Amino acid sequence: MAKTDVVAMILAGGQGARLGVLTKYIAKPAVPFGSRYRIIDFPLSNCANSGIETVGVLSQYQPLALNTYVGNGHPWDLDRNNGGAYILPPYQRSGRSDWYKGTANAIYQNKDFIDDCEPQYVLILSGDHIYKMNYARMLRDHIQSHADATLAVLEVPWEEAPRFGILNTGADDVISEFVEKPKNPESNLASMGVYIFTWDVLRKALIEDENDPSSNNDFGKNIVPMLLKQGKKLVAYRFSGYWKDVGTISSLWEANMDLLDRPEEINLMDRSWRIYSRNPVKPSHYIADGAVVRNSALTDGCQIFGTVEHSVLSNSVTVERGAVVKDSVLMPGVTVRAGAYLNKCIVGFNTIIGEGVRAGATIEGKTPYINGKICSEGIVVIERGLKISDHAVIPANCQVDSDLEVDPAENVVEEVFRVV
Repeated sequence: MAKTDVVAMILAGGQGARLGVLTKYIAKPAVPFGSRYRIIDFPLSNCANSGIETVGVLSQYQPLALNTYVGNGHPWDLDRNNGGAYILPPYQRSGRSDWYKGTANAIYQNKDFIDDCEPQYVLILSGDHIYKMNYARMLRDHIQSHADATLAVLEVPWEEAPRFGILNTGADDVISEFVEKPKNPESNLASMGVYIFTWDVLRKALIEDENDPSSNNDFGKNIVPMLLKQGKKLVAYRFSGYWKDVGTISSLWEANMDLLDRPEEINLMDRSWRIYSRNPVKPSHYIADGAVVRNSALTDGCQIFGTVEHSVLSNSVTVERGAVVKDSVLMPGVTVRAGAYLNKCIVGFNTIIGEGVRAGATIEGKTPYINGKICSEGIVVIERGLKISDHAVIPANCQVDSDLEVDPAENVVEEVFRVV
């Protein structure tokens, strides 16, 4: 393997349980976003645009779709003889299978891969963030400051600071303390989960962490505090652009809506910093006479005969006459039958919404559906590959899951959906 100055490692193996049925069959970074993209397109494109040519993608949970999507890295110009994109799943050692136990352990298990590249620096990235960032500038600051580690930070509103890992800094943004979700934060500098380490410093820390049986093997909880305790120089790199962690149903919905409401902040039309994707080749989208499309994003193969308002549609979506889709996110292959009404819904791959279905934020009614912590703010999320029965009613804050068992004693429609 060719020697390189910097290797990027994208942590893409998490289950993404907070996305509910959207990650039932695919890894979180492979979830569609913004009509044309997948979530992982953002860190991969940032690497390509930053001139980073060796990228490891650490996969684990439901890896097939993600591995197939990334492939040899060609859409991101990462199919190279020297460097390129590498899929790095856990593998068996000494007769046992070692699943990634945490973010730090995932990098530890791949230290031989990094050693083979002979880098001076390692860039650690998360696979579930939407943002555009020049890592080359961050690396330049890391080198100029003679830091052992540089952590990207974002100023967040003070009232939101208790939700994040917060970095307290002194002169020249040298980090003095890392506090995970503090009740009374002393700073509003939130960690973005983007790190640059000098490799020999990180390598020693990973080995020490792995030998600590009490460790969670996590960068934020263990590696960063360890380096601070050892007196290593950690520096904050301030980022001021758009950034969104899309690890929950509400944040994924919000980020899709931001494409419509705050396009100048994300700006996917920026030719100087393109976000690349492995988008399927489909016919151009079609909007029929009499159809209405307002403030929406849609891509190849969509057919619109009804009304679409303030929504994001992936490839090959069909909205039939008389159907209304508002404030919603429809993933590839969804069909919305005539007369259906969707409001604040996220609908999985290839699901068919039956005629006259009413679902979403403004809908009330008794429900057998799972909700609780997964869905909030009126959002409804529907699993992939279902056929929602004609005239079914799905109230706000519901998750429609094919594993659902409906109690016949309840006064609800029993045959609400079936697997297509």
